[in-house]
Amino acid sequence: MASSSAAADAGAGAVASSSSVTEEELTLTVKWSGKEYTVRVCGDDSVGELKRRICQVTNVLPKRQKLLYPKLSGPKLSDDSILLSTLPLKSSLKMTMIGTVEDDIIVDQVDAPEIVDDFELGQDEVVDIKDKDVNKQKLQRRINQFKIELLNPCREGKKLLVLDIDYTLFDHRSTAENPLELMRPYLHEFLTAVYAEYDIIIWSATSMKWVELKMQQLGVLSNPNYKITALLDHMAMITVQSDSRGIFDCKPLGLIWGQFPEFYSSKNTIMFDDLRRNFVMNPQNGLTIRPFRKAHANRDTDQELVNLTQYLLAIADLSDLSKLDHKRWESYTEETAKRRRHN
Repeated sequence: MASSSAAADAGAGAVASSSSVTEEELTLTVKWSGKEYTVRVCGDDSVGELKRRICQVTNVLPKRQKLLYPKLSGPKLSDDSILLSTLPLKSSLKMTMIGTVEDDIIVDQVDAPEIVDDFELGQDEVVDIKDKDVNKQKLQRRINQFKIELLNPCREGKKLLVLDIDYTLFDHRSTAENPLELMRPYLHEFLTAVYAEYDIIIWSATSMKWVELKMQQLGVLSNPNYKITALLDHMAMITVQSDSRGIFDCKPLGLIWGQFPEFYSSKNTIMFDDLRRNFVMNPQNGLTIRPFRKAHANRDTDQELVNLTQYLLAIADLSDLSKLDHKRWESYTEETAKRRRHN
């Protein structure tokens, strides 16, 4: 049974809905490839979220979708940040989607837009985003609608490490004959060492096909020294609203806590990502890793995973990881090493 604290971690304070138009559920019919599909959205969802829902039933990635709707012209349905509550959508009218499923074995990630502006949000705004009722409601809907498929069982008594892929474990922008040349140094040693204390979930903002392909190419899914608990992709993310930055996607750890409350909570979870915005719903659990770029030039000198191994093992016995200031992780590692030398 989920404890009350775990429910709170999951954003389960998911506030009782009012009759506001932004919270009303809307059922839309989407026509694609000669068939009709039903998707359910809410007014406080964005066009990007609508595309995610369409992807769930059609397997057409959001970036491949073009949406057409009667009496709605212009760029409105191509702007993923627009809220559906601002559009004149009706259940009686059918939407048409034009797009193609990516059937290629090799998924070309290079054509995806690169996020280089990892904007800094003020502390007050981070707290506001995390505590906004509308964002809690989105999280609760994601918990209810999205099922995490386990590759390996959750282990009792272990903490949880959630890892990004692009620029965290792998340089996805450089080119090489062998993908292993673009793997961050010491990746397997890192995963082997931390697996003793942490379950590991990989969470990328890309498609599941890309996630599976990269993890297979890097040998992460077949390594005998550790096991990956689950893989998550962009479908598990939610859009949140910021007063200064508008709407953007993030990775809410509450999704994991809400589905596995007997194993994971804010107290035993840490997340590595090169983009701070991705853990805006759980800022106390996020550690911003230095991005691994220009692999050919930097792979002989990059020590990030070696140093982070020491940090993760140093904090593994703590009862509440959310009380740590992960921005100071390097200082914590140095101080721990000094104490051990003096003992």
